[in-house]
Amino acid sequence: MLKQHTFAAFLFDMDGTLTNSIAAAERVWSQWAQSKGLDVEALLANIHGVRCIDTLRRLDLPGVDPEREAALLAQAETDDVEGVVSIEGAAAFLAALPTDRWAVVTSAPRLLAERRIQAAGLPLPSIMVAAEDVEQGKPAPDCFQLAARKLGVKPEDCLVFEDAPAGIAAAEAAGAHVMVITATHRRALETAHASLLSYDQYGVTANAHGWLTLHPR
Repeated sequence: MLKQHTFAAFLFDMDGTLTNSIAAAERVWSQWAQSKGLDVEALLANIHGVRCIDTLRRLDLPGVDPEREAALLAQAETDDVEGVVSIEGAAAFLAALPTDRWAVVTSAPRLLAERRIQAAGLPLPSIMVAAEDVEQGKPAPDCFQLAARKLGVKPEDCLVFEDAPAGIAAAEAAGAHVMVITATHRRALETAHASLLSYDQYGVTANAHGWLTLHPR
């Protein structure tokens, strides 16, 4: 359960939180892994929630330039948005929010994020923090701290919507509150944070000062 229900702003991860792009992402990464002779299943278990460039640097493959490969993978993912859909209830939930009180904070490059958000039929945010906007990606807190700063609020007054362990850790490190989205989870995630399967579980209103209040339905 959430310890409080009123926040200065909402910060949303994208993949697995607002959009379900698992099929598209795993198609691209599977083809790439096969081309490099890698264990596909092992790779797919470790790509979600973190920046592509960080995954490639961690792999440290001989003869592979992480920055070049990251650019190629980003283009391949941008070209393939077949099957990308919105998480249940996300469109109506976002529509209820003042545009200056929420942001998308994603490990994806900006162009890929915009492509997937549009493919899912969701509105583009007025503020987005993408992979290229920070020196350190999730699980470092930099991205959520930057998003809060852009919105003119404190991270500790924000509610972060996340689905992946790296993102949850980043939100915790930033001092934000966390709501875990479980819509795309294939197995249960052990967490002390509140969770939801569908955004239809909550309504939201804004008070005279712009703070957002969640109302469980």
